Amino acid sequence: MKKQYVVFGLGRFGGSLVKALAETDAEVLAVDMDYDRVQEHSSYATQAVQANAIDETVLRQLGVNNFDHAFVSFGDNIEASILTSLMLKELGVPIVWSKSQSDYHTKVLEKIGVDRVIQPERDIARRIAKHVVSDKLIDFIELSRHYSMAEIIASEKLHGKTLTQLHFRSKYRCILIGIQRGEEVIIAPTADVRIQKGDILFIIGQNSDIERLEEGV
Repeated sequence: MKKQYVVFGLGRFGGSLVKALAETDAEVLAVDMDYDRVQEHSSYATQAVQANAIDETVLRQLGVNNFDHAFVSFGDNIEASILTSLMLKELGVPIVWSKSQSDYHTKVLEKIGVDRVIQPERDIARRIAKHVVSDKLIDFIELSRHYSMAEIIASEKLHGKTLTQLHFRSKYRCILIGIQRGEEVIIAPTADVRIQKGDILFIIGQNSDIERLEEGV
């Protein structure tokens, strides 16, 4: 069964999200008060609706409680973002992610129980910073405030060693979930797999532990 998503706010971020979700063949409801934006995204979304998302009656009519995941992206309208996010949680939407404009906005969204707060500019800046200061780190994706997934290039120091010898979990408290070796991807590698120089290691762990691992390998 296809997952169902609803996106409120069809600005640059929300609109791009609708297109990206549509490319995965998911069912997407796109909602905005602006008629032109709704028309622009009607060819991507499963359904595009012009509606006022801060009206609880409207949200009920849209059947938001039937969706698996809601995204709230209202540009600079912080009040609309907070009210819509709150009502979505109260109406029983299982997962609500909301775009934030500031640290204050983030704090309020977290207080009302939003499952994840997105700050695109901050998140992109952090990923770029992590990338440019390290010659081993390829990518860095925040999973939550404290946990991330990192892609790290295996150095000469790791070449020929098995996962048992490297002690990723016991020494660094990180989990290796996969290895990319050229075109091959090894998912959930076993303890006897030997790392080769140049392998891309997919690591999950606390941010501080990932940093220790990166320095150690």
